[in-house]
Amino acid sequence: MSLNNLKPAAGSRKTAHRVGRGIGCGWGKTCGRGHKGQKSRSGGWHKVGFEGGQMPIQRRLPKFGFTARMSRFYAEVRLHELALIEDGAVNPASLIAADLVPLQTKTVKIILSGSIDKAVQVTGCRVTKGARAAIEAAGGSVADVPTAKAEQA
Repeated sequence: MSLNNLKPAAGSRKTAHRVGRGIGCGWGKTCGRGHKGQKSRSGGWHKVGFEGGQMPIQRRLPKFGFTARMSRFYAEVRLHELALIEDGAVNPASLIAADLVPLQTKTVKIILSGSIDKAVQVTGCRVTKGARAAIEAAGGSVADVPTAKAEQA
């Protein structure tokens, strides 16, 4: 094999449409662009991120210091951090007392990161599937938190 013999695999590159070659080919005259309008013109296209005159997202959002307001009340706890709870009863109040989540936290989610080897009883927290399996494998238990969708049903 040499550089002058390199070719793409057969069928991997389609040949481009040759447009504007008369009515017989089906791609003549307007060349598949339709009639009139910005998209029919050569060079007629809008910039990336253009939202049709609506104020674009990059101009609607503040340029520094932006944090979602709900993120102040939501916290994630890694699985291996649950070992810092002495009595094994994990709930939002005990996580705040152990200084694992901020004081104003209302929703806590336990995620699978690290491992756990002691049995804990989780109540009032959301738990990912992997974290739930690891907690139950270590001999612990997880009480389900009713979600807004479950309450509406």
